[in-house]
Amino acid sequence: MAKFSLLFLASLAAAKAPVVDLGYTKYEGRSLANGVSQWLGIRYAAPPLNELRFAAPQDPLAQEGVQQATQHGALCVPVASSLNQSVPEGTSEDCLFLDVYAPTEALANGKKLPVYFFIQGGGFASLSNNNYNGSGLIKASDSNIVVVNFNYRVGPFGFLASEEVAKGGSLNNGLKDQIKALQWVKKHIDKFGGNPDHVVIGGDSAGGGSVTLLLSAYGGRDDKLFVGAAAESQSFANMLDVKGSQFVFDRLASRTGCEKSADPFACLRKLDIGTLQAQNIVSPYPGAPGNPLYLYGPTVDGDLVPDYTLKLFNQGKFIKVPVIFGDATNEGTVFVPKSTNNVSAADDFLKSQFNTITDCQLAKINSLYLTENQTRQFPDAGIYWRPASNAYGDLRYTCPGVDLSSVYEKAGIPSWNYHYDVKDPKSEASGEGVTHTVEINAIWGPENVHGGAPASYSTGNANIVPVMQGYWTSFVRALNPNTHRYHGTPEWKTWGKGEEAYRRIYIRTNQTHMETVPQVERERCAYLLSLGEHLRQ
Repeated sequence: MAKFSLLFLASLAAAKAPVVDLGYTKYEGRSLANGVSQWLGIRYAAPPLNELRFAAPQDPLAQEGVQQATQHGALCVPVASSLNQSVPEGTSEDCLFLDVYAPTEALANGKKLPVYFFIQGGGFASLSNNNYNGSGLIKASDSNIVVVNFNYRVGPFGFLASEEVAKGGSLNNGLKDQIKALQWVKKHIDKFGGNPDHVVIGGDSAGGGSVTLLLSAYGGRDDKLFVGAAAESQSFANMLDVKGSQFVFDRLASRTGCEKSADPFACLRKLDIGTLQAQNIVSPYPGAPGNPLYLYGPTVDGDLVPDYTLKLFNQGKFIKVPVIFGDATNEGTVFVPKSTNNVSAADDFLKSQFNTITDCQLAKINSLYLTENQTRQFPDAGIYWRPASNAYGDLRYTCPGVDLSSVYEKAGIPSWNYHYDVKDPKSEASGEGVTHTVEINAIWGPENVHGGAPASYSTGNANIVPVMQGYWTSFVRALNPNTHRYHGTPEWKTWGKGEEAYRRIYIRTNQTHMETVPQVERERCAYLLSLGEHLRQ
């Protein structure tokens, strides 16, 4: 009897989900005891191998029979931290998979629910939010949304650019993977209980940057793939064009020996993955004093990415849908070397990330951020670490979000902005503060992000989780973070115009309220944003 009971409970915990026929194959997932069904490791495109390396994604290949969608697919191969590293376990070039989470009852009653399509971050060098579990968001929505996660190519596999690549392959394949996954959702998500005409895209860091790139793709051409967008800690890096990217291709060809080939591009395409990965590293921009944090990323190609992102938005070349932008208080602390002890070291760091920055521009930034009265002392840290972190965080993350909120509001499109300031004791003690993308742990729930959440999100800061999940799932459902927000939370007002402009929600455990962007931050952002085109953002 006891054995029977255990088997019965096991069957309840993970019953077979309905088989979904996608035309090219069939997938069978699992229905969990929490009321959520999941399909993991679904192919949304053909394996990008052999002649499809450095090529645009193609339709998935036909497979006979029923595929078991019970395990996540391999992640895409990341950029290595040093030479002669092997392909990391759990990664592969064959990585174009997605996961679908849906309320089990939606499948039974034929509902067509709003869809949250999440783009993970990782600086276009890795996939840093992989395999997040959508169950928490679904439960927070009262089983009223479907969640999609997916992989896209990163590093040279997704973003190698040069004249040779443009001629023999395809540019911006990592972004094209994202669009391919959105097209898959448009075609197939109704079979999982989702509404293909109500998809909200979201993402953090490079994923948030991807949100802005999709909003401005093809100069703002609306292909009706999504109806809303939420970007968390959106990243605006140094973006090269094809000619400016040539040095990256040339160095990779040199390190692999392909420069000696009659056709270096064909040689790189044919290299075995181990040989290519052993040379898949970051190197400095021309004239820069050190390596950038991230070398690969979207390329201005005159097509999918017709120009610099900030420029496109300020020209009105973007899709007009409701949006959320926002950032954490201390966006830069996890990036700037903690040893930064003088202005020269801070300047070298910025030059390594934005190699077109001038000494005059650095002097102005230093006058805004790196004055002696702004230095801070933290354990094992240089006194200029936090001021330099503030400058970098504003330049790359916070100020672009401020600008886009203003652009949307001026266009008459609903725009919400947030300032995330949830204090974690351990992070505060180290001086890192409220770090880049930490809000993602509250949005998804600490139990759904595979150990990445601060411990306080399950204890002293646990109350912030339903607050964030309420706003985000409400936005997914209603294109407004207030409609279904968590009970007792304040109304999140739009960015505003005129005297009511620069409104954002200040998010802290048990202290969430509306605030106005301080004048000193507005002035700093005004200067940093004036550099956007020169810095190729």
